[in-house]
Amino acid sequence: MDAVADFFKDLGLAFIPIFVAMDPVGILPFVLSLTQDMTPAQRSKTTRYALLTALGLGLGFIAIGQGVFHALGIRIGDFLVAGGLILLVLAIRHLMTGKIFEVQPALGDTVVAVVPIGTPLVVGPAVLTTLLLLVSQYSIAAVLIAFVLNLAVAWLVFAQANRVVRFLRQGGLRAISQIASLLLAAIAVMMVRQGITELLAL
Repeated sequence: MDAVADFFKDLGLAFIPIFVAMDPVGILPFVLSLTQDMTPAQRSKTTRYALLTALGLGLGFIAIGQGVFHALGIRIGDFLVAGGLILLVLAIRHLMTGKIFEVQPALGDTVVAVVPIGTPLVVGPAVLTTLLLLVSQYSIAAVLIAFVLNLAVAWLVFAQANRVVRFLRQGGLRAISQIASLLLAAIAVMMVRQGITELLAL
């Protein structure tokens, strides 16, 4: 019984920081912004691909992330700065052109699902760093289940995207798109700042 209680305690302690780092409710405006020109079916397909991408990336990082970091001499601060800069470039491009990428229509949904929704929005440097730290503190099983549960929560939140789109209509989506891009740029700058602070503290 003590082992089961300890496992659920670890599960709860792992779930909360992943939830905060992933922030599915906070991500929803970005998902709406990036999928505003899609049909409801395309939007649902895109979010499914995004969450599958996030799942694969998170599981892969849990499995080999720490070893890769050590092998390449990469610090968490380096990872935060790199992820923040990429996110900043994407946010600036979206603010200036209204698009993240110029892609062929046939590939557009899949590409947007993988980058930037799947990563770095759903599972980016913050979530990956959190997973890396949690694996060193709790059992891998507890961290894995907490991660999958958070993705399930994200799926439930993203499933409401079509309803939100119907409520806001095109004008509201355009306004949210610009606000979301500006917030995304601010988040990117915050990540760079955190990474630099961590590197300077070493």
